[in-house]
Amino acid sequence: MNTVTDIAPADWAGFEEVMGPKGGCGGCWCMLWRRSAKEMDAATGEENKAAIRARFEADPPPGLIARIDGKPAGWISVDRREVFPRMKSSRIFKPVDDAAVWSVTCFLVKKEYRRTALCTALLNAAVEFVAAQGGTIVEGYPIDTPKEKYPPLYAFTGFVESFRRANFKEVARRSPTRPIMRRSVAP
Repeated sequence: MNTVTDIAPADWAGFEEVMGPKGGCGGCWCMLWRRSAKEMDAATGEENKAAIRARFEADPPPGLIARIDGKPAGWISVDRREVFPRMKSSRIFKPVDDAAVWSVTCFLVKKEYRRTALCTALLNAAVEFVAAQGGTIVEGYPIDTPKEKYPPLYAFTGFVESFRRANFKEVARRSPTRPIMRRSVAP
């Protein structure tokens, strides 16, 4: 069994390797929530790549990379909710309240590392990361589906069971399959 040897703030090379040559899902490069729907529809994969690369030059980086046996294996996007404009316009994911929330919006795990609880490890590391940044609440938007098999391509926000295993609690549900889940960060 492979073991996670490191989960740390993302570096560009590790992120690029996890995203692969197509940039994750169809050239998204993890920009879906960081752009309005109109901006996302107009952007090319290369524009998305350039935009997320600029975020890597800011502090803090836009997420974490997990390495297994030294190789990039998974990504989690975690940042302050206000950097995700698409959340505000979403009927399902609009803010629950005015709390200062950090949002987990995306996971990408390389195929060979799926079904290994890596998402739960990434969530726990994201909570530690948020605490180090002074944040107090981490929120996520997983899929809660009765289907035993669900296409990974459409599960980029994670599965509800990963969030439950990482001690996130449901705080709202505006869709039968899309809860909003939170975990408070211990001071």
